Amino acid sequence: MARLQDILYKVRLHAIEGNTDIDVKDIQIDSRKVSAGSVFVAIRGLQADGHHFINKAIELGAIAVVYDTYPDDRKDGITYLQVDNTNEAVSYMAHNFYGEPSTKLKLVGVTGTNGKTTIATLLYKLFTQLGYKSGLISTVQNHIGTEIIPSTHTTPDAVSLNELLKRMVDEGCEYAFMEVSSHAIHQHRTTALQFTGALFSNITHDHLDYHKTFDEYIRVKKTLFDTLPSSAFAISNADDKRGNVMLQNTPAKKYFYSLKTIADFKGKILDNALTGLQMIVNDKEVHFRLIGEFNAYNLLAVYGAATCLGKERDEVLTALSLITGAEGRFDYIISSKGIVGIVDYAHTPDALENVLATIKKLRKGHEQVITVVGCGGDRDKTKRPIMAQAACDLSDKAIFTSDNPRTEDPQQILRDMEEGLSSAAKRKHITISDRREAIKTAVSLANEEDIILVAGKGHEKYQDINGVKNHFDDKEVLKEMFELLNK
Repeated sequence: MARLQDILYKVRLHAIEGNTDIDVKDIQIDSRKVSAGSVFVAIRGLQADGHHFINKAIELGAIAVVYDTYPDDRKDGITYLQVDNTNEAVSYMAHNFYGEPSTKLKLVGVTGTNGKTTIATLLYKLFTQLGYKSGLISTVQNHIGTEIIPSTHTTPDAVSLNELLKRMVDEGCEYAFMEVSSHAIHQHRTTALQFTGALFSNITHDHLDYHKTFDEYIRVKKTLFDTLPSSAFAISNADDKRGNVMLQNTPAKKYFYSLKTIADFKGKILDNALTGLQMIVNDKEVHFRLIGEFNAYNLLAVYGAATCLGKERDEVLTALSLITGAEGRFDYIISSKGIVGIVDYAHTPDALENVLATIKKLRKGHEQVITVVGCGGDRDKTKRPIMAQAACDLSDKAIFTSDNPRTEDPQQILRDMEEGLSSAAKRKHITISDRREAIKTAVSLANEEDIILVAGKGHEKYQDINGVKNHFDDKEVLKEMFELLNK
């Protein structure tokens, strides 16, 4: 419970009708969750506009309404608050309502196209291993200490996010590590939060269905660093061509990590094998359990963040050497017949190319690489042919299949993938719409020591078809097909 007037701190108000000296039970952005004593904030979402549900919220017990477009039908006894942007307003209101939780722990945000989940998860695992109670907010799952909370979005909505951070504070967490998506930044979900530090991994072709242009996508990501306080740290990938740009205007203290140039946190790969990475990190040789050049970058980012958080460098490297990565990120199993199966979340052209480039470096030379890949429905269509071509270029065989078609026709998605393929690529791929059958076919085509990459869904345990999330786990299906092969 809080006073309405108290939770309006930093909210840019245009007009107030009614009493703000009233008790508020909770803040809701979904009218269906409103009950007596709620404040309803009318958000303009991608699917619906909350302004259309103001009266419904009042019927369910809302005592105050926050809006940006004046509602024609106003009710007596209700407090109406007009703001410029309801997304921004709810971010501040939720932060205030839950007692400004981000100021009561050390919060580190991770943004970029690829690597967010691995970096955030590694940080959580590292600090847990070092003996600190920590929280994690990620695509795969959220953690409050050892408690696991299912994740529905890369970054939760502002109300859920602040509630989660408040629970972390109440449970005694000292640190929290979170993925910060471009959608979350653009929709102001993180606007009110106070970050101790932020990391940039890389930026490549993604989410252009939402941001429309690549420049806009970059600008939105950069906002996280532009708005950091001067007391914070900002860490960026010096080897990404936009790594410097990300930190250009940040008031925070700047640091860089690199495999290729001089940097604060410098790494060199000595060996990259299925047994892990052998690296030199700032003149110290270390073996890590993670695989691939992209994970070398992730490890450097984590090492840098831990150092900026005041942890002793050798202790950090020793702990990192024992840690495994995030579920569904280069997650591999080996069949009894010696076939290597890799499940990875790669769902952008760059991520797919990185994973296949890593596999190429692990090959002894004679193995086939068979890639099973699809593209999500209701998402950026321009990357479909690029991903398809990359799968064909970097694999011996490619099987195009369904990912999460959502409300789109799976066959049309597959046709989009095939559009513009080179003649060589057309000869190297087959199309099997049913994902289970596609994985089964890949296993049947594989010989001893061949490598099967199942890309796109990673940790996900479902396939989204016309709004229904049907159980589907790539790793589970791959294991099942390996077992059938033995019979």
